[in-house]
Amino acid sequence: MLRSYVLSLHHFTDLTSRVFYDTCCDFGSRFDTAVSQWEAPPVYSDLPSSNDSIRGEIRHTIETVIDTLDSSLRSLSLQIHSHPELMFEEIFAHRLLSDYMESHGFSVTRHYLGLKTAWKAEYTHGQGGRTLGINSEMDALPEIGHACGHNLIAISGVGVALAIKSALETYNVPGTVVLLGTPAEEGGGGKIILLERGAYKGMDACLMCHPSPGPELSSFVVSSLAMQSIDAEFFGQSAHAGNAPWEAYSSVSVLRQQIRPDHRVNGVINGSERAANVIPDYAKMRWYVRAPTRDQLTQLTERVCACFEGAALATSCRLKITKNTPYYDLRQNNILAGAFSHTICQEYGMNVGQYPSGASTDFVFLPSLHPAFAIPTRPNGGNHSPAFTDSARTTEAHKACMLTTKALACTGFRVLEDNVFFIRVQEAFEAST
Repeated sequence: MLRSYVLSLHHFTDLTSRVFYDTCCDFGSRFDTAVSQWEAPPVYSDLPSSNDSIRGEIRHTIETVIDTLDSSLRSLSLQIHSHPELMFEEIFAHRLLSDYMESHGFSVTRHYLGLKTAWKAEYTHGQGGRTLGINSEMDALPEIGHACGHNLIAISGVGVALAIKSALETYNVPGTVVLLGTPAEEGGGGKIILLERGAYKGMDACLMCHPSPGPELSSFVVSSLAMQSIDAEFFGQSAHAGNAPWEAYSSVSVLRQQIRPDHRVNGVINGSERAANVIPDYAKMRWYVRAPTRDQLTQLTERVCACFEGAALATSCRLKITKNTPYYDLRQNNILAGAFSHTICQEYGMNVGQYPSGASTDFVFLPSLHPAFAIPTRPNGGNHSPAFTDSARTTEAHKACMLTTKALACTGFRVLEDNVFFIRVQEAFEAST
């Protein structure tokens, strides 16, 4: 299956170098759902006051639209969940979601920017105005399907876009809504490719959300780590090459004593297909290097690569290092996060917390908001587990997703409608870069 999939990619663009699975968006596999582990809500200096929130009539319009669409969004979610598709092969989801957005008055571009399963749905009301971007992820994981709940991410993006479209029309606010169907988040860096090809050009802000384990009726704003995936291949004489991976592994183990506690280096030896009693002349390793910021990631990656080079030198091997597409740290916009947290807490009764994540994601490039919301899970049933696959199709998960969608739509509409609010969003973004 993988071989035919790789060959099919050439029809659109050469993405074979992107065909790898990095467990980048594992937001909650280590999250303890016990309330005693819950951290205090984030402190935002510009948290909206009650008279600074979105107007009640606008919120009512947004809620009404999402409530009206609830059953059809639930149907979309279950259909995507029942047809899990791997990175760059989200053909069913591409058609399903494109058709749905087109039927609701959006101008849809399929196979967007040369990616077979990317799509863009756009709606503009009036003349001028700002542009809000929204992401809908669609891909699943090998063997365990939608174990990160991308079926929920997909329908949340749809709901946000349609609710804001209605609000633009109802209140005659000029502006544009762009919903992107973003393939290959679990591996392959779909949003990164779209970014490189200009998909986010012209957007003033971009929103999405992500399901995670956690206390019932809770939402949280997560930080993330920047990540670099590295392949290290060792070539040499059969008497030598078998030693190289172990030399590298030992060097990295020693390096761990000299790196910061919030840095992560994990690796696996792929080995070769030789018989057990034959020392191979080739060995391959895959490593994940993670750090809180892009600059720290670059520095740590150089130190890890030096371990590989030392192992190759010590064992007289030739070394080939391949650095795959990096995932940079997620920077939440404080103003967007504050407005979202206020809305989802005050209007929809969800608790708001914050915790640092060891995950990484391909979402950072402009004023952005990427909150997580809790869905019911079994013990040890966090993201990227079979149990989370089951959780992602429950009615409770759908309800939590819809509450989050309403709060996101309220926040996104303010970007388009509220000039003072948008200036604060811009200022926060500039201060963080």
